[in-house]
Amino acid sequence: MSAPLLGQGIIKGLVETARNFVGSYVEKDRLTTVQYPEERVPQKEAARNFPFLVYDGEDWEKGLRCVACCICEKECPPQCIYIVKDTARKPDYLGKLQFQPKVFDIDTSVCMSCQICVEVCPFDAIKMDVEYELSTGNRFDGLLQRKAQLAKPNQYFHKIHPAEAAEVDGRLDAEKAKAEAKAKAAAAAKAAAG
Repeated sequence: MSAPLLGQGIIKGLVETARNFVGSYVEKDRLTTVQYPEERVPQKEAARNFPFLVYDGEDWEKGLRCVACCICEKECPPQCIYIVKDTARKPDYLGKLQFQPKVFDIDTSVCMSCQICVEVCPFDAIKMDVEYELSTGNRFDGLLQRKAQLAKPNQYFHKIHPAEAAEVDGRLDAEKAKAEAKAKAAAAAKAAAG
């Protein structure tokens, strides 16, 4: 039985370190540093930063899914969401009359990206964005995101969170088909009775 070499563990550690060092120059997937901002690491689908409002159709004002129910404003822990409900119902992108927010502001300097507003929204109108470059030269400019800045199309939502967007759209389509079937059944029953 031979005695182990003194320092064998140190030698193994140095060999592993050398292998990793050389491998980081040869294998692209082992590179850990990117030259930001010229190079960017693609965002993971689960990434989240600040909320944005989803809209359907071409016109962001008519297509907003938000109906100003103010649940997100009430549930927000740092109280960074400010909503003023419009007094009149306006047609959405499908022509259906509904309430919309007159004012919808989020103070990004206070938002803690907890995603509670997303979880409590019954209309899937607010989702988390992956955009993180929100800094400006003026400390008072850009901290308060207004409704026009927060509104982003459903296609953008599909681009940044494809699995979640597909699930949400599937659920919304099923609810819409169910409502249409119920309306047709009610119309048929009314026609049969009348």
